[in-house]
Amino acid sequence: MAEKRDYYEVLGVSKNASDAEIKSAYKKMAIKYHPDRNPGDKEAEEKFKEAAEAYDVLRDPQKRQRYDQFGFAGMGGQGGFGGGASMNMDDIFSMFGDIFGGRGGFGGFEGFSGFGGFGGGGNAGHKTYKGADLRLKVRLTLEEVATGVTKKFKVRKNVTCTACNGSGSADGKKETCSQCKGSGVVYKTINSMFGRMQTQTVCPSCNGTGSTIKNKCPKCNGEGVVNGEEIIEVAIPAGVDDGMVVTASGKGHAGKQNGVPGDIQVFIEVEPHKELIRNGQNLEYNLLLDVPTAVLGGSAEVPTIDGKVKIKIEPGTQPGKIMRLRGKGLPAVSGYGYGYGDLIVNIGVYVPRNLSKEEKEMFEKMRESENMRPKADEKENFFKRFKKMFE
Repeated sequence: MAEKRDYYEVLGVSKNASDAEIKSAYKKMAIKYHPDRNPGDKEAEEKFKEAAEAYDVLRDPQKRQRYDQFGFAGMGGQGGFGGGASMNMDDIFSMFGDIFGGRGGFGGFEGFSGFGGFGGGGNAGHKTYKGADLRLKVRLTLEEVATGVTKKFKVRKNVTCTACNGSGSADGKKETCSQCKGSGVVYKTINSMFGRMQTQTVCPSCNGTGSTIKNKCPKCNGEGVVNGEEIIEVAIPAGVDDGMVVTASGKGHAGKQNGVPGDIQVFIEVEPHKELIRNGQNLEYNLLLDVPTAVLGGSAEVPTIDGKVKIKIEPGTQPGKIMRLRGKGLPAVSGYGYGYGDLIVNIGVYVPRNLSKEEKEMFEKMRESENMRPKADEKENFFKRFKKMFE
């Protein structure tokens, strides 16, 4: 299965793109790869679906916020029509209705003049350079997951040139591009089966910025950025899990010529705990009782994230019994739920293998007692509980 592409990359927009920019980008992709325009082209159909999936997430403020913070791991099956598994053309056309005012086919494209490159053209605006993203990995203890933590990273990256304040110009001046006249785009008219059409492309002279630098900064050679080093702090929210990605917006490489900085994506790994087992928000602990405590009752210590606590053991506690300590689990990640999980204590009974002569004699006497033998209904209930543990 092909690896999913970043939704912003799919639509060709920056991570700080406005709702209008995202909608406009999707229009262009939808027109370009629509099945009516590409009959029988499976690759175009897949790109059409991919664009629809990206738009479905990025148009929704809540989905977009979760995606920006945790990536695909944060969607929890909610984005992209359940990850694409249940996507069909009706789903996508219903989204088309939101944008184009109706589901119908393209009808010869009469209704699309003026949509960025089809018929009426349009102005793409000046291009702003976007700094590259940085990807880091961090290992967290379960205790850090429970409370959230701020981690510091020392990273090498492009930083703003101090000599020119990031402009790339030694004298702070820029000239209007002579080829595109400052628009950042150049136009070309072509004849096609759909009629006379106008397309626009990024100006090759100014790379879409609309301006050129005549007197380049000698320190950064007109780039506006230089290699540097920086200490970055990233706040990791409580409740994160393996595979999640926490995004620190604007902490990545500086953008050329005072462009938009990239992001830092921190991939989460959670270290296994020596005693507790994680199961979503819940934690589990396997408690092994000695025979006397299981028979007579008493108390036992169990670990929690906050330290050890004592629990009461009732007389006659059976192997396989489960005790639940409410609220002693992990918090939900912000936006994914509420409150805390529980600590599940799975109880087993330790049966000793090596006994002294006196211990053997004691157990022999116990074996003669009728009370030591399980009743028929108790035997049946025990195996039912045991079977349920493995379902």
